[in-house]
Amino acid sequence: MKPQPQPKGISILPAFKIHKHGLYIFLSLLPAILLVSIFIYYPLVKGAVMAFQSYSLFDLTNIEFIGLQNFKEVISNPGFVRASVNSFYWIFFSLIFQLSIGFFVALLLKKRFKGRGVYQALVFFPWAMSGFLIGIIWRWMYNGQSGVINDLLIRMNIIDTQIPFLSEPNWAMVSVIIANIWYGITFFAIMILAALQSVPEELYEAAKIDGANKLQELLKITIPFILPTIIVTALLRVIWILNFPDLIYAMTNGGPAGSTHILSTFMLEKIIYGQDYGQAAAIGIIIILLLMVFSIFYLMATKFNKAGDF
Repeated sequence: MKPQPQPKGISILPAFKIHKHGLYIFLSLLPAILLVSIFIYYPLVKGAVMAFQSYSLFDLTNIEFIGLQNFKEVISNPGFVRASVNSFYWIFFSLIFQLSIGFFVALLLKKRFKGRGVYQALVFFPWAMSGFLIGIIWRWMYNGQSGVINDLLIRMNIIDTQIPFLSEPNWAMVSVIIANIWYGITFFAIMILAALQSVPEELYEAAKIDGANKLQELLKITIPFILPTIIVTALLRVIWILNFPDLIYAMTNGGPAGSTHILSTFMLEKIIYGQDYGQAAAIGIIIILLLMVFSIFYLMATKFNKAGDF
């Protein structure tokens, strides 16, 4: 049989090119897909499965599904309740002061002045440092015997005796929150400064013509224009603060007597000291669910899809 001729105007070359182009894209993305799958999605799925298993390194021969038992034991643990309350304090006070101080720093850095670049580098430098290293530095500063903070307070005649910043439960939580506030100011300053630089100068010029003062410009132009950035930045910071055990572990290791544990450090304690991966995974699932619920209600309450509209 003679081969059927191709109809005029129809060619298989475009389809072949599309297929070849798609294959090239897939092969290019394959390394990234494999890395993300191996180091993120597989541990996530494995951790979700372990949350419903009796999985302890002390008894690896007896791994079995136990349903919601891990969740029941975790929630009924008094340490979990304390860690949950501490997590709220940890997030709330850290976020409020980081946002307000970071916003103020960003407003200052927006203005042009001599040495502005050097000052920006000094402000942004802490964000490039390890959280664990920052915790070690603050632990030394808070030290009751040789710490610089106690020494300065005594020299200034503010206190007579040394304050046990990290060895007394009431002081310890306040101390780690102060350290976290200092560490997180930079992130808000960077993000808000970038947003401030995108505000059109024409808006300020029009406001001046209308007789607006600096406060009115801030409330009517600056904040509404950068509101989407503030909303997203605050949400990201909440997620990072709750999942940021480095600082606390370096400063207090969750002590004294568990008084500075948050949910993420409480989870690490189950892994490092309890060797109970099942309960640790259960705490991880609880953290994920809390953050998902919070994110949904937060975006709804802030009306993120309408933020920034003039």
